[in-house]
This record gives sequence, structure tokens and C-alpha cells, in this order.
Amino acid sequence: MTAHRRFRSVVRIGPVQVGTSYDGRGRERHTAACTAPRCGFSADYDSRAAAELAARTHRCPAR
Repeated sequence: MTAHRRFRSVVRIGPVQVGTSYDGRGRERHTAACTAPRCGFSADYDSRAAAELAARTHRCPAR
């Protein structure tokens, strides 16, 4: 089952986009996802700082 999320305050750090949304229980979640083809990196975090750190340190294996 896919979740449709409405992201706000989306920022791009290299090939990774970081966005903030609410999960199904009303909690704020921060997502980092790589937009490079064939990469597949995506993760949810509790804090914006953790998501941005993951985006800055992500090394894309698709390069």
C-alpha cells in the first residue's frame, strides 16, 4: 500500500531531496530521497537535522 503524502518545505541537497510531511498518526516526519536513476535511497527521520545530514553524506552508488 502506498502512502500519498503532502510534502512541505522541500529542499534539494545534491541529488537528494528532503521534505517534511505528517504520517498517518499526525506526527511530523522528515524524508530524504535520492532522485538519481537506479539509486533507490529513501529514509524517514524524526528530525529535520537528521534528514539533512543523511542527504549531505549520501554517496550514490548509481554514479
